[in-house]
Amino acid sequence: MSLLKVTDLTKKFGKFTALDRINLEVDKGEIVGFIGPNGAGKSTAIRILLGILKATDGDVKIFDKDAWRDAVAIHKSIAYVPGDVNLWPNLTGGEVIDLFVKLNGTVNNAKREELIKKFDLDPSKKCRTYSKGNRQKVALVAAFSSEADLYILDEPTSGLDPLMEKVFQECVMELKSQGKSVLLSSHILSEVEKLCDRVSIIRQGKIIESGSLSELRHLTRTQMLVDTKQPITGLNELEGMHEIEEGEHGVSFQVETAQIDPVIKHISQFGIIKIESAPPTLEDLFMRHYEGKETEGGEVH
Repeated sequence: MSLLKVTDLTKKFGKFTALDRINLEVDKGEIVGFIGPNGAGKSTAIRILLGILKATDGDVKIFDKDAWRDAVAIHKSIAYVPGDVNLWPNLTGGEVIDLFVKLNGTVNNAKREELIKKFDLDPSKKCRTYSKGNRQKVALVAAFSSEADLYILDEPTSGLDPLMEKVFQECVMELKSQGKSVLLSSHILSEVEKLCDRVSIIRQGKIIESGSLSELRHLTRTQMLVDTKQPITGLNELEGMHEIEEGEHGVSFQVETAQIDPVIKHISQFGIIKIESAPPTLEDLFMRHYEGKETEGGEVH
């Protein structure tokens, strides 16, 4: 069942098209990654989901309600964390957390205390004294303390150190185990790869790729390093081979996933001494899309 369904969403600012007919879906109990570089349109899309901006065209439904007309009703069941958190400077972190949680209509003090401890946050300090990372922690503690059905997280680990990123990831997986849904907007690919069931890649306002990680990995290449007893010949004639380089430790190359089997069969006849392979990552997929192709005018598109 779709908790969030975006159909042909378009947003224009004057003549500029920020979002061009994008489609996005989040089902119950699912974590969906919404990835792209800064300026790709992620935050604009999220503002429309939250009812802050009105779509120029298209349909945006959350819990089967219209994101713009029914924003107040929708907000009772969602939790949101922005990438750059602004807080009231004269309130303490604890007071802000309490305010956010009460607005959501649920108070779970035990959960709140547990999260404050996990995120190593001092809730007695005034918000004006907080670093960016600590402001982010306040928003995360407030969101994870809330009883929501859908969590919309827009670059949520911005400013957090690696230890706190790990805590964040544990909290997201706990939500999933409870059957909650998460839309995670990020440009940190390792984070998305660890957490998400599906990803949608946005570039210049368009969704250019969507699917599960296993589906998208078909589009990527595996990096291999092979050392053999006899010099390998004929690699250039094999299908799906890229960036073949000979070095002192053997031959390195990239191979398209579908072609791994015939390539291994070919190199095995030269007497394999050592073989190393690195699985394809979202980074590979991402970079292949963002390398772009140059037009005659020299523009990348």
